[in-house]
Amino acid sequence: SDLQKQEERGELLQPLIFVLLVFCSVLLYFKVSLMDPGFVKSEEEVKACKSEEQSMVTPQVPSNIKMRRCGYCMVKQPMRAKHCQLCQHCVRRYDHHCPWIENCVGEKNHPLFIVYLSVQLVVLLWGGHVAWSGLYFEQSWGWLQHNVLLLMSFLVIVIFTIVVLLLLISHLYLISCNTTTWEFMSHHRISYLRHSELENPFDQGVILNLWRFFC
Repeated sequence: SDLQKQEERGELLQPLIFVLLVFCSVLLYFKVSLMDPGFVKSEEEVKACKSEEQSMVTPQVPSNIKMRRCGYCMVKQPMRAKHCQLCQHCVRRYDHHCPWIENCVGEKNHPLFIVYLSVQLVVLLWGGHVAWSGLYFEQSWGWLQHNVLLLMSFLVIVIFTIVVLLLLISHLYLISCNTTTWEFMSHHRISYLRHSELENPFDQGVILNLWRFFC
């Protein structure tokens, strides 16, 4: 059959890989959006604070900075944690609340969020290439009528590709500096950064920052 001939020529391999990537992207989306981003729980208060201090505090961070109690959920916040008004929880190593996944990006799901963005970017680039290869431009109204959906799909893919690419680059840059989106945007309002002698007391070099984040 034609299907068997295409399989023998290897013509089904690329579509199969593309479908698997799309499926993987969907699974990652639900995983990141439904998982615990690192909510600070009251029964883990003391343990969370101790582990956070041991792993995150450096000698350059002022010793007089004390862990404060959240005025909303009344748990003692570890360093780098922040209360999310939308999730109604304090999140450890809070980065931001992402409306795309309807969940916070924090200590537990941040690495997986980066993986999701990477897979999504590959899918978008591949889909854009497929859409572009199907366009044969002609200066006629009939051509536009027959290709308007494909042209609109290509433009939408380009827009989403730019958004995902910029988001991925910005996150990788912040990770390489061992800082979060919240810390980068609100540096002047955060006590442990405002009173520190260094601009970023958590930065331990690009290689070590990336290693500790992903590994």
